[in-house]
Amino acid sequence: MVGDGLAPRGANWTALSPLDFLDRSADVYPDKVAVVHDARQLTYAELRGRARRLAGLLRELGVGHGEVVSVLAPNVPEMLEAHFGVPLAGAVLNAINTRLDPQAVAGILAHAEARVFIVHVSLLPVAEAALGQGRDRPKLVAIGADPEACARLGAMDYDEALAGATPASWQGPRDEWDSIALNYTSGTTGNPKGALYHHRGAYLNALGNVITFGLRPESVYLWTLPMFHCNGWTYPWAVTAVGARHICLPQIDPARIFQLIREHRVTHLCAAPVVLTMLIHAPEAKSARFEHGPVEVATGGAAPPSAVIAAMERMGFRLTHLYGMTECYGPSTGCAPQEAWAGLPLEERGLLMARQGVRNLTMQAQTVLDTTTGQPVPADGQTLGELALRGNTVMKGYFKNPAETDRTLADGWLHTGDLAVLHPDGYVEVKDRAKDIIISGGENISSLEVEEVLYRHPAIMEAAVVARPDEKWGETPCAFVTLKPEAGEVTAEDVIGFCRANLAHFKCPRTVVFGALPKTSTGKIQKFELRERARARALG
Repeated sequence: MVGDGLAPRGANWTALSPLDFLDRSADVYPDKVAVVHDARQLTYAELRGRARRLAGLLRELGVGHGEVVSVLAPNVPEMLEAHFGVPLAGAVLNAINTRLDPQAVAGILAHAEARVFIVHVSLLPVAEAALGQGRDRPKLVAIGADPEACARLGAMDYDEALAGATPASWQGPRDEWDSIALNYTSGTTGNPKGALYHHRGAYLNALGNVITFGLRPESVYLWTLPMFHCNGWTYPWAVTAVGARHICLPQIDPARIFQLIREHRVTHLCAAPVVLTMLIHAPEAKSARFEHGPVEVATGGAAPPSAVIAAMERMGFRLTHLYGMTECYGPSTGCAPQEAWAGLPLEERGLLMARQGVRNLTMQAQTVLDTTTGQPVPADGQTLGELALRGNTVMKGYFKNPAETDRTLADGWLHTGDLAVLHPDGYVEVKDRAKDIIISGGENISSLEVEEVLYRHPAIMEAAVVARPDEKWGETPCAFVTLKPEAGEVTAEDVIGFCRANLAHFKCPRTVVFGALPKTSTGKIQKFELRERARARALG
């Protein structure tokens, strides 16, 4: 009704914030084990208490509203505490990629203007080298370091500092648009950009994950995904929202993953495709069966080949394919399964499951735009365009980079840079990054389509396809493959012949290179490096 004279008031409007999730779970399940790390356990009441003390400590250290607190730590309980304690202080959490070199870490600290730097003992050498490169040194807090190391670095001991801090009162943000996190893109193709998240988006994306992934109070979530990666796809908040259990895993180890799944009856985990490949080829995979039922696995990045889906299902995992990026809080779409798919042959079902799917419940709109006209492409499963997203779970923008913000968020859409098609049933299928499409003789070749075929080769464990310059065709596909340990002798001609039997010939690789594939710290294959190798081969 227009002009109803009613305005929001304290009784009927509050700012949305994932801080509410921990407060509620600590009220409802105070004595329930919330976090497990080896022999250490924290209840929900203890987790809230430590988050309050962390917030109090940060305020005592002079951290003001909207200022940045950087954290360099693996998947340990303190990283979970930071996801609540830092925003509770009114500050912005900057979880730094644990595999970056000191120069990159120093660049992030400087660009973010970090006031406090919390570092795990295992990463103190990187932090020390990074701090030596900066002019404005943030206050250093060390997790698990001995007194001698703390004294040498001028650092506070994390646990001692928390014990002496006055707990902050539990209070949400002034405005749900307030920044909650600052996440830097991987920077594999240029200078990294800092994507700013707000409380409202974190709250909604976490609840979207709860719904999409079926999290419940009895769920047990294993931290195989780095918490620095898009704030662990917002799962620190999602798992906490339902009062489920976090199992911390600081380093990826397939044997340890299988052990923890059985020991703690893990129900959910998220992982990059490279982790799925590691699990499939681990010695423990041969006897992997889980008595407590299937383990739900969410994976993003490149579409999982049907061979990977089949192998994971045989071991007792059930895959959900997601799409997301740093700029949209991690997952924004999911391949929602249809009942009719269950009875299909694996090959056909795998093709359907490999699509990135439909928008999550908390993402308002998704479309594929013609790169020339900016208009939606027809839903024919053929016409290529750029995937675009709109909603409350899109970043505020890039920190201190208005020009790039305007370009990426132009015309009311988040322009992802990913090329996709829209199928008649409304499901999106990402075909490639714009820069990864191979144009050979005027024909577009999807590197993902070629990779899907390569993954079906019985001897191939990993594969990536990029463009190689060609005098006649402009570009031709160049395949980089890693063979399975038991593969035996495989030649380039074998691989090319397999592709020619399963693909249109113009799409087949003309060059095959064997060896390990370079990867980013989040497990993504570094295609920019492979493109350089392919270019060097063409020139050489």
